[in-house]
Order: sequence, then C-alpha cells, then structure tokens
Amino acid sequence: MTQAANTMWGGRFAAGPDAIMEAINASIGFDQRLAAQDIAGSRAHAAMLAATGIISSTDADAIGKGLLTILSEIEKGEFAFSTALEDIHMNVEARLRDLIGEPAGRLHTARSRNDQVAVDFRLWVRDQCDAADAALLALQTALLGQAEAGADWVMPGFTHLQVAQPVTWGHHMLAYVEMLGRDRSRFADARRRMNLSPLGAAALAGTSFPIDREMTAKALGFDGPMANSLDAVSDRDFALEFLAASSICAMHLSRLAEELVIWSSAQFRFVKMSDKWSTGSSIMPQKRNPDAAELIRAKIGRIFGANVALMTVMKGLPLTYSKDMQEDKEQVFDAADNLLLALAAMAGMVGDMTANRESLKAAAATGFSTATDLADWLVRELGLPFRDAHHVTGSLVALAEAKGEDLPDLTLEEMQGVHEGITQSVFDVLGVENSVASRMSIGGTAPARVREQVAAWKERLK
Repeated sequence: MTQAANTMWGGRFAAGPDAIMEAINASIGFDQRLAAQDIAGSRAHAAMLAATGIISSTDADAIGKGLLTILSEIEKGEFAFSTALEDIHMNVEARLRDLIGEPAGRLHTARSRNDQVAVDFRLWVRDQCDAADAALLALQTALLGQAEAGADWVMPGFTHLQVAQPVTWGHHMLAYVEMLGRDRSRFADARRRMNLSPLGAAALAGTSFPIDREMTAKALGFDGPMANSLDAVSDRDFALEFLAASSICAMHLSRLAEELVIWSSAQFRFVKMSDKWSTGSSIMPQKRNPDAAELIRAKIGRIFGANVALMTVMKGLPLTYSKDMQEDKEQVFDAADNLLLALAAMAGMVGDMTANRESLKAAAATGFSTATDLADWLVRELGLPFRDAHHVTGSLVALAEAKGEDLPDLTLEEMQGVHEGITQSVFDVLGVENSVASRMSIGGTAPARVREQVAAWKERLK
C-alpha cells in the first residue's frame, strides 16, 4: 500500500495491508458519488475554522479555492481516484495537499472522518428526497391529465380482480394521485427530520476546539446541529427513512405497472401504450410488449432489498461508528437510482398512453356491475332491509346469469317474478352512466366529484 495511506493512519502501523484488505476496506469505487457533498462540507468547515480563529483566513481561502478546483476536476472527469486512499474524503484531501501544500493539513482540524461521512451522506440523501419529490410531482401531473380527460369515462371497478361496480377513469387515475401525494409527504417528513447537521461531532465525543456548529449547519442548509455527538456519527435513520419511503412509493409504482400490463393486454384492451414505452418480439410480429411497465414492476425488488439490507447492517451495531456502516451507501445509491428511473418512466408512460373509452365502457357493463345499485334501489324505493334487498338482487343475478344476460337485459315481468314490488323505474339505476353519476358522496366516483378533485389537486400542485 502507498505511503499516503499509511500516513493517513499515522505512526501506529508500520506496514500496509495486503491487496485483499485494500479491496475490502476501500469505498472510493462508490463513495466518489459524494464528492460534491464532501467538498461543500469541507468548505463550510474551513470557513468556520477561520471565523473562530482556529486557522488563518489565508489558509481558509487557499483551502476553499483548492476545493473548488478539485470539484471542477471531478465534474470534468479529470480527477484520478485512488483505491489506495480508501475513500472520497482522503482522495480529496490528498489532492488538496498537491494543490496548496501545507494549509491542506489544517482542514481536518476539529473534524473526523466519522462526522465528515455522516454529513456528506446526509446531504446526499437530502438531495434525493428533493429529486424524488420533483419526480413524483411530474407523475401526479401526468395522472391528473388523464383524470381530467376521462372524468366521465365509465370503466369497471374491481375487487379480487372481478368486476365490482362501475367507476370512472378519472376516479381511478386520481386514486394514484392520492397515493403519490402520501409518498411526497413521507419524503418531505423524512427530509425535515434528517435536516440536522452531524458536522462537529468529530470522532464521537465532540471536540475541544472552539468550533461554531451553528455556523456550519446554516452554511449547509441544515436547521441546526445534532444535539448528541454519539448519535450524530452513528445515526443512519435518515437513510433508512429514505429507503422506507422509497419502498412504499415503489410499491405504488408496481401496482400501477401491474394494472398497465393487464390493461394493455389483448384480453382487456383498456389502454394502448405508445411506441416509446413498448417493444416487439423477435419471432412474433403481432406482439406489443409493455416492457417498461414490467421493468418498473421488477425493479421494485431492488428497492425493497436495499431497505432490508441496511436494516440488517444496522441492527446489531453498538455505538458509535463501526466499519459495517461503510456498507450503507451502495444500497441507498442503487435504490435512489432505480426509484428515480422508475418514476420518470412511469410519468412518460402515463402521459403518452391512450385509454380506450369504448372498451372501458363495455367492460363496465359486464359482470353484473350494477347489482349494488339494484339493491340500493330496493332499499330506497321499496323500503326493504338491506339484507333482504341483497337476497332479492342475488336471485335476479342468478336469473340473468342462467339466461346468459346481464341485469338490464331482464324484463320487468321477469324481475317482478322475483319481487312483485319492482317497477319500471328500476331500469334508471341499472345503466352504468347512471350508476357512476349517483355516487356523489365525498370521495365518490361521480364525474362531478372527479372534476372537483382534479381542480383541487391542480391548485395544490401549483
């Protein structure tokens, strides 16, 4: 191993580890993604050291300019990362020494790699919360567009994937808008809770230097410093909360993806996916495969897995820092990448897909979907207890099924053969349009309610 790495560890070790130890110990292969956050944290720390008189303003200026040079090199792809230097922190510090010499060695005053990585990672995860919120907004906007266009398009609502009652296309789209709204609130809530700075906790016990933790917290956009130095360096709740919110959000995406796969099939023909989000078959020219939806459905497993993996890493660790915690980042990086990719793909698919209004309406009229409307009519008009009305309706469904018909196809005489009180007005509630129009309760599927909710969500998302 290089002398630089041994110098980093100090005089305690006379010889460097072998290649296997270097490979298992190094994290630069993945934590280089924290470069921007690492440099931001170091610049804030250097400015604070100068403001408190711990280092000179001349050294702080040199450090700040050198760090900006390094950031530029990294962004341009000109920075040579070294595995021998283990991680992003030491790679940046070694390069800073090359650039400005002795002042670089003062940067690490009153700081440890423990609080340094904690602040870097927290800043990165905070950025991902913001990115997820923006991506969720884009998907909500696409769903709202579909909801507004199809506020009065009738489709079947399902339970157990069996036709249950008629609903509207707009109402179905708005269900996902609501889910994603909760996802956004979870990311926002996690962001608020993680927005405290660990910088200044040093290795675990704080520092004897007269640092100003409020200053560095403010410079990095935090609400303030974390109150306990032990907790500050050992906490990874912020990453776990991000993964938990990502997992719930991913589950919602997977449910929508599953519906798109089903709906775009030849058996349903509810939607047509655009060419941008479909693929063909190598041997079957008629195929139009919803691959993007299927891949979203599959990628969710990676996000769930990351959540479980990090929980497992953290569950047995005593306070404060253990090297196990180096295994926190790859899981979070992968989950964030896949979540943002899935959100972008879903927004694209939803925005481009075309709903087949006629197929939706035809399917809504099957499966005795207005049976509940019939039972409700029997209660309202004839005064039957609901359980009796349920029994009468079940008998009428059985009659229609035996004839290979649906409820509206039965004659009045046939209905009166089951219950003599039924009148011609019953047919007013057996049409699917009448059914959805009658569902005017708050949160119901009536087109008027759907349009109210679309307007409310548009206002909310401004």
